[in-house]
Amino acid sequence: MSGIAKTPEPPYYAVIFASERTEGDNGYGAMSDKMVELAAKQKGFLGFESARDKDLGITVSYWDSLDAIKNWKNHAAHQVAQNKGKTEWYQKFSLRVARVERHSYFEI
Repeated sequence: MSGIAKTPEPPYYAVIFASERTEGDNGYGAMSDKMVELAAKQKGFLGFESARDKDLGITVSYWDSLDAIKNWKNHAAHQVAQNKGKTEWYQKFSLRVARVERHSYFEI
């Protein structure tokens, strides 16, 4: 899964995660892949988009409800990744939850 997520008609929710990493991988890449695979299996998951340059990473995941977001936040394996993020992988991060009211999509 990569590229622009094909989401349904709004409304739905976006979780916007912006981060600055620490040096080195320290297992981050493997855990990131595992979290994407696991999130995709969760009820209410609609898709995701992710980009990272040298300093900043932004991942946006899309969900059909606030309950689906809460369930993902509280998923045991995701909580392990969250804790490792705070102790090993991120210098800083920001998490925002927004309701998507409108979207448009263009493709050639």
